[in-house]
Amino acid sequence: MEDGKTVIITIINAAWTEPNSTFDLFMESFRIGFETQKLVKHLVLVAYDQIAYSRCLDGHYHCYALPTDINFSGEKVFMTTDYLKMMWRRLELLGTVLELGYNFVFTDVDIMWLRNPFPHFYPEGDFQIACDSYKFNSTDRRNSVNCGFLHVRTNNKTIKFFEFWSKSQYYFPGASQQGALNRIKFSPFVDQINMTMWFLNTTSIGTFCEMTRDLDKVVTMHANCRIGMPVKLQGLKIVLNDWKRYINSSKTDPFQRTWSVDAFP
Repeated sequence: MEDGKTVIITIINAAWTEPNSTFDLFMESFRIGFETQKLVKHLVLVAYDQIAYSRCLDGHYHCYALPTDINFSGEKVFMTTDYLKMMWRRLELLGTVLELGYNFVFTDVDIMWLRNPFPHFYPEGDFQIACDSYKFNSTDRRNSVNCGFLHVRTNNKTIKFFEFWSKSQYYFPGASQQGALNRIKFSPFVDQINMTMWFLNTTSIGTFCEMTRDLDKVVTMHANCRIGMPVKLQGLKIVLNDWKRYINSSKTDPFQRTWSVDAFP
């Protein structure tokens, strides 16, 4: 992380940066997580609109206004036309970051950073990604990916792969970048370029889709598999409240070392 070549990237818009919205919870998680405060200096907030960019500047963060000819200010509902355009524009940006010579961790803004994830990445991995469902092993492409959290190292292999991935939108019209990835990850092209692809288990890189119960092991928690800002916020507030309870609890108290709910809203 201290190599000067790795950045943490998230994308924000006006809807996500409203007061008491997901952005505030996201930044709070960095403040109260284990060894996450030091990572904020590596965080780049990419703004889809002027309102989000101004909010970023107000917080004295590293800010970048992403040029776009589409209005991405409002909440974009999962799999709507504007949502798909937003996701493919995001992928284009991440490919550019690799071409500029930077490694990155991309994180959705509805992910809580409870621990520093870097010790949990595979040192030999070119491309490492979270999963909606982790049923196999860390290199088995049958795992169902989630593009909201991924760690990618810049090299010729990953640059070529992102070009291949971006072009796949024309082969799978109507698919999201995540839907397309779940198809192209099986392509012989991945083996031809010799790119190593690793899948991060849901015990540490957590998800509302397949929630881990053990707070001693959870590193991040993603409010995915939930549609709509209100329900995401409800779940993420439980995550942070339970985390605060956990970090202030006795290590011998088993009732404080798991979530207070059986499933997030």
